[in-house]
Amino acid sequence: MIDVKDLLFHYGDGIELFRDFSFHVNRGEAWTVIGPSGCGKSTLLLLIAGLNRPNAGKVIVGGQHITRARPSTGLVLQDHGLLPWATIEKNTRLGLEVRKFYGPDGKHSPADLQLDEKEDNRRVNHWLTWLGIDNLKKMYPSQLSRGQRQRAAIARTLVLQPDLLLMDEPFSALDAPIREELQKVMNGFHLESGLTSLTVTHDIEEAVVLGEKILVLHDHCNRDPMIIDNHLSGKTDKRKSPEFIDRCVQLKDILGSRSSVEQED
Repeated sequence: MIDVKDLLFHYGDGIELFRDFSFHVNRGEAWTVIGPSGCGKSTLLLLIAGLNRPNAGKVIVGGQHITRARPSTGLVLQDHGLLPWATIEKNTRLGLEVRKFYGPDGKHSPADLQLDEKEDNRRVNHWLTWLGIDNLKKMYPSQLSRGQRQRAAIARTLVLQPDLLLMDEPFSALDAPIREELQKVMNGFHLESGLTSLTVTHDIEEAVVLGEKILVLHDHCNRDPMIIDNHLSGKTDKRKSPEFIDRCVQLKDILGSRSSVEQED
C-alpha cells in the first residue's frame, strides 16, 4: 500500500531528517510512528500525504507516485480544523462539498460529477452515528468538548471513504479518559474496516494500543528504520498487564538508546 523508497528530506536549513530511508506498509495494516520532538514524525506523514515533497527518493501509495495530495488519502490533524461558523453536520459534509466542486481527482469540473444527495446524507449520518455524535449534528464546534470535536474531524475524513488514513497526534490534547475512549473507537474501526492507517504519536502507550507495527524514529538523520511488530495492538484491556508495561518500557529504552548512540557519533 505504501512504499517509501530511498527518501531524502531536509528543510531550508539543510539539516537532514531522512536519508536513504525506506520501508513498506501492507494494505490493511495499522502502524504508529513514534519518536522525540523534531525527529520528523509529522514531516513523514505530510510526505506520505503529498503535502511535502522529498528532496530525493519516492513515496508510492497504492501504486501511485505521490507528487501532490491524493484524494483517496484521509488526513486527521490535532487541531480539528473545524469551521467555527458551520454546524457539525455541515463540517462533516465539507469534504463532500469540496469534492463536488473540484471533482474526485481534483481535475474534473462539477458538470462531470453524478451528485447523489441521498447517498451523501446516508454517509454523513452513518459516521456521525458510528462515532456517537449524531445527536450533536446541529450544534457548533464551540458548543462541543474537545473529544466531540475530534470525533467530528474523524467523521469528516471517513465520510470521504479513504483507502488510507493518516493521523497526526489526533488525541494528544485530550484528557486521558477521553483519549483512551477514542483509541478504543479507532481500534474497533480498524477491526471492522481493515483500513490502512498510520498514526503519529509522542505517547508510548498510544503507540502500543494503536499500532500493529511501530516505526521508531530518532532525533538525528533517520537512515535505517526500526520497525517493531506489536501483538498488543487493540488489547486495551491489557494496559496494566506485565507484557503491556514491558512493551512500553522496551520502547522507552529504544528511544533513549537511539538518541544516545547518535549523540556519541
